[in-house]
Amino acid sequence: MQDKKRIEELRLILNQHNINYYVYDNPTISDYEYDQLLKKLQNLEDKNPDCFSPDSPTQRVGGMPLTSFKTITHRMPMQSLANAMNEDEIIHFDKQIKKFLNLNDEVSYIAEPKLDGLAVELVYEKGSLVYGSTRGDGLTGEDITHNLKTIKSIPLVIVDDNPPSLLEVRGEVFINKNDFKNLNEERIVKNEPLFANPRNCAAGSLRQLDPKVTENRPLRIFCYAPGKIIGKQFNSQIQFLNQLPQWGFPVNSYIEEGNGTSFLIDYYRRAESLRTKINYDIDGVVFKVNSYKYQSELGIRSKSPRWAIAGKLKAEQATTKIKNIIISVGRTGALTPVAQLEPVNIGGVIVSNATLHNQDEINRKDIRINDTVLVQRAGDVIPEVVKVILEKRALKSNPFVIPNECPICFSKASKSEDEAVLRCDNLYCPAKLKGSLQHFVSKNCMNIDGLGIKIIELLIQNKLINNISDIFYLNRDDLSHLDGMGEKSAANIIKSIEDSKTSSMARFLFGLGIRHVGQNASKILEKHFQSNFNSLIKSTKEELVDIHEIGEVMADSIKSYFNNQVNIETINKCFLAGLKFSNVNEVRESIITGKTFVFTGNLGDLKRSDAIKLIELYGAKKSSSISSKTDFLIAGEKSGSKLDKAKKLGVKILDLQEFMDLINSLK
Repeated sequence: MQDKKRIEELRLILNQHNINYYVYDNPTISDYEYDQLLKKLQNLEDKNPDCFSPDSPTQRVGGMPLTSFKTITHRMPMQSLANAMNEDEIIHFDKQIKKFLNLNDEVSYIAEPKLDGLAVELVYEKGSLVYGSTRGDGLTGEDITHNLKTIKSIPLVIVDDNPPSLLEVRGEVFINKNDFKNLNEERIVKNEPLFANPRNCAAGSLRQLDPKVTENRPLRIFCYAPGKIIGKQFNSQIQFLNQLPQWGFPVNSYIEEGNGTSFLIDYYRRAESLRTKINYDIDGVVFKVNSYKYQSELGIRSKSPRWAIAGKLKAEQATTKIKNIIISVGRTGALTPVAQLEPVNIGGVIVSNATLHNQDEINRKDIRINDTVLVQRAGDVIPEVVKVILEKRALKSNPFVIPNECPICFSKASKSEDEAVLRCDNLYCPAKLKGSLQHFVSKNCMNIDGLGIKIIELLIQNKLINNISDIFYLNRDDLSHLDGMGEKSAANIIKSIEDSKTSSMARFLFGLGIRHVGQNASKILEKHFQSNFNSLIKSTKEELVDIHEIGEVMADSIKSYFNNQVNIETINKCFLAGLKFSNVNEVRESIITGKTFVFTGNLGDLKRSDAIKLIELYGAKKSSSISSKTDFLIAGEKSGSKLDKAKKLGVKILDLQEFMDLINSLK
């Protein structure tokens, strides 16, 4: 009994010391004293195995190495943010917010540094950490709980006598500049390869299958946003942020609250000098509308929330020389000029290539082979040529012109009136075929292991595949005869192909490579057509445009693709080979199945996204506009023109309570 009491005391003491150190930056004991207390606790727990708790500070050391990571589905999507590259775009963001909300008063914002780390989600049930995951594609991530537990600044149990029954906290894992420097110095002594930059090191550390490796990496976290919360309500971002330290979560000390454009611009300007003073890398600032009510009204776009934006800071730059300009041909046939550079270090990354986009861009910047140029990582990611340093240009220098023929198949290349990009006209261009096949088998599409670019090239050279459908008809003999391919490797690839035949409509649709149809749009179309591919093919442009987030350009592209008989024949061959779609979301048949709902106004505590999920669960569809085909308008507070239009058209109108009564009657 005495041991049990002491164990509980030591756990409380150690947890408080962790909060003092990582949250308040105010350590009250030395590292040595902390280690001694931890050792005492470990000894007592070893003597009393019945006192084991996953929340104990001793459990930060992970267990046995994993063989792979499990997939975690986020309850709420972890969306990326739209970018603002300058002050004008930040001003435009504020104007759009006020216009959307129909406000004359200044909007309250939260501003914070945008860390260059890895986004994660921590999930607590009844106050205890149950799992943590990476952001992944925003909808699903990887379960990295065993590694996150090694980070001492992450509380294993939150400090609250009555914690929320469910608490999801989002944050950014990173490594301090000084810690990174020390880590690389240690690796020099051990004759180990150096890490390129803190972000890569942090990301790689979190994806270690052996948590003991992660434990030795100096990882930290700043928490900044909620996911789903049950058992406690917040009205604003600042209210949530103020609560986080009380629960034991570290929060960035440079977060500020302010009003209007003047605050946004002032913070943005100060951030440029801030990045040189602080001990961790930032690549911008994040601005969020403070009010959760306003956030709900503003809603989200297909890839990002309307209520937040990332203000990107001036990219790090360096000068180097263009050795050559080559032409790359992508899966859509686009001829993209690429500058081959003398390798140069920019922001901890060695850059040897930079895209030149198109001929218009080359002409505008007057870029030539052998030019000395200023290069930056656009958005601190994509290398691009900023300008030519003309003073260093050779006397004999000729303008560069992209040839009007494909460098791969030598067919004519042309461009449409509304595009600046030249495209190969040959439908059977090997480069287009190679690119489309590489895309089709990739992880986010059909996920066929083993079919890398070299194997794909060999299959094309041996005339074994001419389109994506041919992949499903490959056999072991086809593959085993390829250079360097063994029987076992061939068998593994064939198995992976067979496994891929049971997939999702979204993966297959994205894999087709239809212009303008990305991964998110594919998921939206899958949901709308309930995995019925034939319905998608037969859909009209009007029906497509009426789908939330599907615009006219995308609709035209979809219709153009399915109006091509060659494409239809290829798709049919895929299904004849055994392709079938699994039901991603089980739809419950009900009286609202097939009905169309439109939402307007403020829905109070009910998030718009949750309301949409409710109707989709019972087979209904959401539309963004009122028409004669609308079955229900759900009118919240401050409903506008949609309410008036619904009355004129005789659309059935429900308030929030009536809507919830309808949903509850379906259960």
